[in-house]
Amino acid sequence: MMPKLIFFDLDGTLAVSKSNLTQEMAGLLAELLERTRVAVVSGGALPQFLEQVVERLPSNANLSHLYLEPTSGAALYEYQKGEWHKVYEEHLGEAEREEVERAMREAAAETGLIDFNTRSYGERIEFRGGQVSLSALGQQAPVALKREWDPDKSKRHALQQAIARHLSGYHVGMGGLTTIDVNKKGVDKAYGIHQLCARLHIHEPEALYVGDQLVAGGNDEAAFDTEVATRAVVSPEDTAVLIRELLKQP
Repeated sequence: MMPKLIFFDLDGTLAVSKSNLTQEMAGLLAELLERTRVAVVSGGALPQFLEQVVERLPSNANLSHLYLEPTSGAALYEYQKGEWHKVYEEHLGEAEREEVERAMREAAAETGLIDFNTRSYGERIEFRGGQVSLSALGQQAPVALKREWDPDKSKRHALQQAIARHLSGYHVGMGGLTTIDVNKKGVDKAYGIHQLCARLHIHEPEALYVGDQLVAGGNDEAAFDTEVATRAVVSPEDTAVLIRELLKQP
């Protein structure tokens, strides 16, 4: 049976890190949107979702069935009357932003894993409204370099733990290949799943979450704190196979 709502992680699941959907994936998602509701939940900000996902979909895609949950579920957007409308955002205030950024810099110095005086590919610390993200090599680093930087997650775990020691009242989670994301405490992908299921009056067991990091310590781990079914994938190509399977469901 086709799930009533399918949540997808973005980077590593629907697309390569900070890359656009392929034409094949865009077509498959458009087919899925004709059959059920789809949500994309990931650590990026809204512009990243629009560029990577929405702008790549066919012009006739049913956007009324698409929901965007940027900043790891700290915000929710839905499509109404030709525009994307914000349903909620758990916004961080200026003092909170400064506190988080200070903790990130202190953790980087303590661990010796990031030298802010060296070259980076774009900003290393990005404020995304409901989230502050630390990217070790910079926001626009090439995918190949990002994959080489921390293949076993040990560097990100060290940064995550060091940042968490400096902060209370926040959720410190692992983001993409080189990223640590910080949100308000209790605000993570599970929060986003709970919020959207409740808004759509869909029981969580009737929904599915798909991600490439559905493991302990992975950035999809929070899905296990909900009642949704989960499906682990290893790449966008693997996700494409899964979507084709789903499209065969009644």
